[in-house]
Amino acid sequence: MRYLLSLFLLLLTAAAVAQPTARQSINSNWLFRKGDGTDFSKSPPTAAGWEPVSLPHTWNAQDAFDDVPGYYRGAGWYQQTLFVPAGPAGRRVYLEFEGANQVAEVYVNGQKAGEHRGGYTAFRVPIEQLLHPDAAAGNAVLVKVDNSYNADIAPLTADFTFYGGLYREASLLTAGPVHFDLDNYASGGIFLTTPRVSAEAAEVVAKATLVNDGRAPRRVVLTQQVLDSAGRVVARQQSRLTLAAGTPQTVAQTFRLARPRLWSPARPYRYRVVSTIAEANTVLDEASNPLGLRWFRFDAAQGFFLNGQPLKLMGASRHQDYAGLGNAVPKALAVRDVELLKEMGGNFLRIAHYPQDPAVLLACDRLGVLVSEEIPVVNQITESEAFFQNCKTMQTEMIRQGFNHPCVILWTYMNEVLLSIRGQDMSDTKGQAYLSSVARLAQELDDLTHREDPGRQTMLAMHGDFKLYRKAGLTAIPQVIGWNLYQGWYSPDFEGLDKFLDTHRRELPDKPLIISEYGADADVRLHAQNPVRFDKTPEYAVRYHQYFSQAILRRPFVAGGAIWNLANFGSEGRQEATPHVNAKGLLTFDRQPKADYLFYQARLLTRPFVRIGSRDWTLRSGVAAAADSLFCAQTVEVYTNQPTATLQLNGRPLGTHAAENGVARFRVPFTNGLNQLAASTPAPGPAGHDEVDVQFQLVPLDLQSRALPFQELNVSMGDQRTFTDPPRQQVWLPEQAYRPGGWGYVGGRIFVQANTSRVSYGSDRDILGTAYDPIFETQRIGIEQFKADVPAGDYDVTLHFAELQYLPTAEKLAYNLDKAAAAGTTAAAPSQRSFGVRANGRLLLPDISPATGLLPQTALSQTVRVTVAAGQGLTLDFVPHQGEAVLNGIQLRRR
Repeated sequence: MRYLLSLFLLLLTAAAVAQPTARQSINSNWLFRKGDGTDFSKSPPTAAGWEPVSLPHTWNAQDAFDDVPGYYRGAGWYQQTLFVPAGPAGRRVYLEFEGANQVAEVYVNGQKAGEHRGGYTAFRVPIEQLLHPDAAAGNAVLVKVDNSYNADIAPLTADFTFYGGLYREASLLTAGPVHFDLDNYASGGIFLTTPRVSAEAAEVVAKATLVNDGRAPRRVVLTQQVLDSAGRVVARQQSRLTLAAGTPQTVAQTFRLARPRLWSPARPYRYRVVSTIAEANTVLDEASNPLGLRWFRFDAAQGFFLNGQPLKLMGASRHQDYAGLGNAVPKALAVRDVELLKEMGGNFLRIAHYPQDPAVLLACDRLGVLVSEEIPVVNQITESEAFFQNCKTMQTEMIRQGFNHPCVILWTYMNEVLLSIRGQDMSDTKGQAYLSSVARLAQELDDLTHREDPGRQTMLAMHGDFKLYRKAGLTAIPQVIGWNLYQGWYSPDFEGLDKFLDTHRRELPDKPLIISEYGADADVRLHAQNPVRFDKTPEYAVRYHQYFSQAILRRPFVAGGAIWNLANFGSEGRQEATPHVNAKGLLTFDRQPKADYLFYQARLLTRPFVRIGSRDWTLRSGVAAAADSLFCAQTVEVYTNQPTATLQLNGRPLGTHAAENGVARFRVPFTNGLNQLAASTPAPGPAGHDEVDVQFQLVPLDLQSRALPFQELNVSMGDQRTFTDPPRQQVWLPEQAYRPGGWGYVGGRIFVQANTSRVSYGSDRDILGTAYDPIFETQRIGIEQFKADVPAGDYDVTLHFAELQYLPTAEKLAYNLDKAAAAGTTAAAPSQRSFGVRANGRLLLPDISPATGLLPQTALSQTVRVTVAAGQGLTLDFVPHQGEAVLNGIQLRRR
């Protein structure tokens, strides 16, 4: 510890001598504790009760994903001792935090240094006046962060988790008396614009604000140079200035470049602008900023144009959190997300719904990804001047901090802001006043954005209620409209998408549009041969994205689309098959590609591409096609941008099929054990070939088969999907009716959730006490028997139950699907269900009821051992005592 502090002191001392602004990471050696009501700003903290942490850090990485409703939203405290060397008179010292959610108060040596409201933009706090005069003395830094609900700070509600903490990096900045402006909304004080760019010439204006915090005027030279990617100077300007003490001075210098190298997704060429303040050949401060030369426009009829050429914007939105980390994500993982988008073939990133780590924009600059960035005004607003002012401050911070990045083309300021009033009658005075307030805030943010940056365009993202947003006047305000559309997911028909887009073109012919969200949940454990809406299978997600991508690509007036979402993300209030996670990502929460990611590679990449789909489905199972057969035919998708694909199974050709909209589908006769699939296309070399090994567990049609002896059976009742469990090497098959010689249910019906048109079977509620929610979310209700004509032997029989009819009231969220649950249940009391289970006439489980663990929305599993005699088979009788018997899943395993 002493060594680290000494090294830190040495580095800062060197920086002070060199004069230019120095930045030193202060991510290590913090202490943290959750708030307990103690105001540590008034009561000096000790080390007792504090835990050591490093930044980035959040206190919600775990509790936002457990079975206990809610997560900690309150105060958290951080403390550290900083050693800051002495410096010249007039020097400035700042603490900089790249993100603290959402209200931060900073104290130094017991005195308040500053505060920041809003959880997603960087901020700086000047501290030089609060430091100990003795450089050898440590300075006590205390930071209070609070992520409690605050009606004056956006977001108020949203479909993502509001993790608390110092969740991005922090730095100590030291600057000499003369420096570039550091008190400009945490920007660098230098702003680059490109008033004119073409293939023949470019004009660049570098506007720098210089500050003299000394006591006397200073005669300085401002030199700004444009350097190419090799570091060669291609343009240079100098200005001689006299800086008055205490008065910032802004200087604009203009550069002209002949035949510039242009920035684009295909060739993201970057220059640098290096700005230097010098006095008598001594450098006082220096800064470097990225420069990309490009021009663009949106056209309501023809879409988006970059550097004079049409370009369809295709990409995804991104939330910043990560499995196991919450939002405390290292920069390397944030950058990797942009790389994954680019590797998919994407050229557009919607940074949603808030500004993210500065490394994201840097990566987009480098990789050639165009960006829309936004502030988190989501779902609703508060009609207060404090809320309005905080939104304006956020928008200003976002713009000034991201101003110099060539990747940014859109500043966005609202998302689905009328979602919270969906279905309400807004015709009364109060409703009209609210709509007017929303429109007033939108107009003020739009005006502010144009004042801050007239060279870029504005966007407002709206959910798919065309009439409501038009009635509110919101469609007239931004330059570009973003529509969040989910036809085929939240609404039933894909064709509704075509109707909606055509309505926009007809009713708003002068307004460019982007489909700013579209997506479908996919749980990689679930699969279906005949996928349907809301079954959460990757197979349905691919069909969904086939339709949407085709609709976007074939309409010139649709400027582009941003898939929702690049990766799964945390949303604590969500239930469904993956509780507390929105599973619409093309990548899993830990960034493993899903089938729809591979599909987009086939649609968007220009280099030859082929991948066998469902690479996460390499453990499969199914029932043999006939009593005397040893195979089961299932569909396999191959994704490719080539015209055809050929598939082989264990070296045997299965045929050559045309790829339609990027997908070629094959029926594959899987056999028990290892199945080696190989796909090829007309493209030569490795790029035209792919291989996948599939382990297949073949279940005999006739359970008495000698050719394929029965060993194990796992069945998800009331389900039409398979559920794969790789850690246990088990596959759950969908239920089937009993057939002599085989297995299946007798009697009953599939459980269908009441008051929803979305889920065609099962429930969408979080099941407590299990990680296998999909198994317990489906059910056969009123079941009479389950029969399996297994051979003689000893068997472990595991029965799985959950009460799905009688559920507690759920939190009212637009994203949870069960309307009855959201409004409260009027169903009969749970105590009305009671039944027993017999095996071959012997009573195994006398009472399954609330008294023995059959509780609402809670997993209950019971394992019993059964001996089956020759020719007897297994018959489980479900004997109702009160109400109807239910069964969610069953497992048979021969001992």
